[in-house]
Amino acid sequence: MKVFEANITYQVADFLNDNLKNIVSYEKANQKMYYASGILHFFDNNEEMETLKEVLSITHMIIEEPDRAEYGDFQTNPYLANKVAAHLASKNISPEIVIEPTCGKGNFIISSLYNFKNIKNIFGVEIYKPYVWETKFSIIDFFLINPNRNKPEISIAHCNVFDYDFQQIAKRYSKKDILVIGNPPWVTNSKLGSLNSTNLPNKTNFKNHSGLDAITGKGNFDIAEFITLTMIETFHNMNGHLLFLVKNSVIKNIVFDQNKNRYKISSLEKQCIDSKKEFNVSVEAALFYCQLNSNPAFYCEEFNFYENKTWYLKFGWVSDKFVSNIDTYIHTKLIDGECPFIWRQGLKHDCSSVMELEKVNGQYMNGLNEEIKLEDDLVYGILKSSDLKNNVISQTRKFTIVTQKKVGQETKYIKTEYPKTYQYLVEHLANFDARKSSIYHNKPLFSIFGIGDYSFKPYKVAISGLYKTFHFTLILPQDNKPVMLDDTCYLIGFDNIEFAVYSLVLLNSDTTMQFLQSVTFSDAKRTFTKDVLMRIDLLKIAININKTYLQTELEMLNKKYNLNLTLNLWDSFINIMTPINNRQMALFA
Repeated sequence: MKVFEANITYQVADFLNDNLKNIVSYEKANQKMYYASGILHFFDNNEEMETLKEVLSITHMIIEEPDRAEYGDFQTNPYLANKVAAHLASKNISPEIVIEPTCGKGNFIISSLYNFKNIKNIFGVEIYKPYVWETKFSIIDFFLINPNRNKPEISIAHCNVFDYDFQQIAKRYSKKDILVIGNPPWVTNSKLGSLNSTNLPNKTNFKNHSGLDAITGKGNFDIAEFITLTMIETFHNMNGHLLFLVKNSVIKNIVFDQNKNRYKISSLEKQCIDSKKEFNVSVEAALFYCQLNSNPAFYCEEFNFYENKTWYLKFGWVSDKFVSNIDTYIHTKLIDGECPFIWRQGLKHDCSSVMELEKVNGQYMNGLNEEIKLEDDLVYGILKSSDLKNNVISQTRKFTIVTQKKVGQETKYIKTEYPKTYQYLVEHLANFDARKSSIYHNKPLFSIFGIGDYSFKPYKVAISGLYKTFHFTLILPQDNKPVMLDDTCYLIGFDNIEFAVYSLVLLNSDTTMQFLQSVTFSDAKRTFTKDVLMRIDLLKIAININKTYLQTELEMLNKKYNLNLTLNLWDSFINIMTPINNRQMALFA
């Protein structure tokens, strides 16, 4: 049965019918509900009470529940909520104050009532009114079934979580033992913005990213992350605990930012759950737990929630380095420094149907299945993440038009020097104008990004940012022209093949693989980023690598790919990687 779009048991409906039918004042009704359930301000006004009485008089109020998954609303099922609360109780956690900042249907509140015996006050906040009612109905149902249970004072506020004043709870109950628990929305600020939601914090770029970082996505964040950090900041000086069900990326970000925030939280845990089983969604999520008002900790222990045994992995900060596996990192931390070559992201155009081409019977075909004629000068082979499977690549399956040699370069030259290419691009100007990213605003026609001198280096070493394969690829020129990579790839470029191959061998060594596995997160949207790759100190690897191993790898590449490489330039390679001030000191040694 449903009332106000909220589930209600017949037992609760009968109870409300019997207890409200002769009451004409909502204040009297609120008093009765308080005695029965501990809920403060059950009704906001007389109209609300009369409406409920009228609705309850109709026996079949079946209203289909809307799908709120688009808002990141994945309600915790009662079984999981109870198992979570029981897990906390097994740690001898017994709060006096329970706070659920996005309480939804109230399952964590009910599980808290069932598992914790010393609760004095419960505060729930929920923006969706049907869930407010359902929470209240569930609380009444709990006490009808368990009439002898302790009845704390309960406040369920119909409110935007970003408008609720949690500070007043922290001030009023500063000496009490607190538990902040819940399952905040699994959605980003940009997603809610696109849905015209008002359930957003006022300051969406809450990490204060500036410039291109804010424009291209680093300013986008998970709402759950904002709520979790807000709760920690509000209550970290109080005795108690926090447990939230959030995406894995949120937990990683919280531990990462702890080095800067230094909140008084410790015993950080990531209890991994099966999101497919619990919520029928393919999202990596876990329970994030921490103890409040304690010496700041900077690492997190990872568990399997269902087995609840000892931790099997630790991630977090080792000195000033953030790593995904502290135990394995210790063995390769020597090479964690700064790469002597700058890793770059590949070319970005956001117009693949026009800019990306294939050759069919010697003719270029675009993504719109149009056969086109172009001058060859601005057409280059291009590789995507899915292409980077072999050790060495010299042929591409796709091509792209490269309109600029550096970001922001004027493109008027195309009209006079390459009229066929210009005519083709102008004919598809609407496709370029439809690009949504603000990085293209007020830029020359047909602008691209991720382009520079490095793009035109003849020899490149590259890796996919998307795939979870710890493998680097050597890219050779095609038809005497450098090959481009798209923006899902990262690359370093070289003018001679020897330096590129030396780098390839070092990057594909066991030492580098073990290091990368200890600093990358398998559930990240991009396993490899520029920040991660710039941590690989190729000079340290080169100094410590076995020369016999180097020679063996070179011989294998020579034989397999018909190369003719030696170690004759190895000392020169070491020299260019050595910082200038170190080289100068060596001259006078």
